[in-house]
Amino acid sequence: MVSIDNPTSTEPTATPPAPMLETRGLVAGYGETNILHGVSIRVHDGEMVAVIGPNGAGKSTLLKAIFGLIPVRSGSVLMGADDVSDWRPDERVRQGLSYVPQVDNVFPSLTIMENLQMGAFVRKNGVKDRVSQVMDLFPDIAERKGEVAGKLSGGQRQMLALARALMLDPRILLLDEPSASLSPKMVGIIFDRISAINEAGTAILLVEQNAREALSLSHRGYILATGVNRLEGDAQDLLDNAEVGRLYLGAS
Repeated sequence: MVSIDNPTSTEPTATPPAPMLETRGLVAGYGETNILHGVSIRVHDGEMVAVIGPNGAGKSTLLKAIFGLIPVRSGSVLMGADDVSDWRPDERVRQGLSYVPQVDNVFPSLTIMENLQMGAFVRKNGVKDRVSQVMDLFPDIAERKGEVAGKLSGGQRQMLALARALMLDPRILLLDEPSASLSPKMVGIIFDRISAINEAGTAILLVEQNAREALSLSHRGYILATGVNRLEGDAQDLLDNAEVGRLYLGAS
């Protein structure tokens, strides 16, 4: 066997591609309180990465800091080679980042079509074609584009929120608890659509309380607790880990 450290080897060492999205030692919070205490995560091209952990672990805070809704107090947020830690959210959107918060993720007084148009606010052309492409993923709301979003069911609102986030054809999609408060049937539909979005090429960072389902959909996973990284790894390895199952997946 030849050691990988063999100094006589002339084989070039391949440089792994930089993550599409990365946080390094991220510290952020609200008021005088830090919620995140040095969180580091990465998302590569085409990946779906789950972030799980108990309530209060800092999962939603992580997404808000990545998107620029709260300031980074220490550490950094990178998109490719760009340090975007001090960028405004709209600047990050132009770089290919979209975010679907858990609540208040649609404009209830606007129609479905108007919501989609709002989602394309920095798109200069091709809005009509993009609406058609996005609606192909969500047939449940495709025929109701003139209806006011406030009249939709919870699951239909989540579909609209996802559709609106896709209007700019993002490279990376941040999702915060997309299954929250939905019926089991609708949860299955939403997760199916999220998988389809990822399979079409959009990288996804998924924060989800339904930890087992999130990991089953994802390539890799991170476990946060009290604002720090507790564990990371291949999603299937985390699912198969008895200690992870006992502490975070509801296993006996």
